[in-house]
Amino acid sequence: MWSFLLLLAQEGGQAAPSGGGGGSPFGSVPMLLLIMLAGFFILILPMRRQQKQQQQLLSGVKKNDKIITSGGVIGVVVDVRDKKDDDIKEEELVIESSNSRLRILKTSIARVFPAQAGAPATTEKK
Repeated sequence: MWSFLLLLAQEGGQAAPSGGGGGSPFGSVPMLLLIMLAGFFILILPMRRQQKQQQQLLSGVKKNDKIITSGGVIGVVVDVRDKKDDDIKEEELVIESSNSRLRILKTSIARVFPAQAGAPATTEKK
């Protein structure tokens, strides 16, 4: 695709008159628009799809799901706290990992493994 764009750019440069001024300033506008359109399809659209997938992943997290955080912590969700209290203004989870409980932000989740229907529930310790 890039070789096609380069070919068009070369043809556009050769077709310009060789007189004193160097040609019309509007001759490169279609090429610039074409490059911007290609950049949109190559960069912006995949990024939007990835953000939608991440939002769906985070909205589907529930109790007893096994998760891996972006920091590498593996645990089981014990509580989902949607309320925004304290100084933290983001949704958070409480996970249990190796007999310890951690509060993490939902945005730090990298992967989710949904709880199986027949799996036993985790025991809550108080």
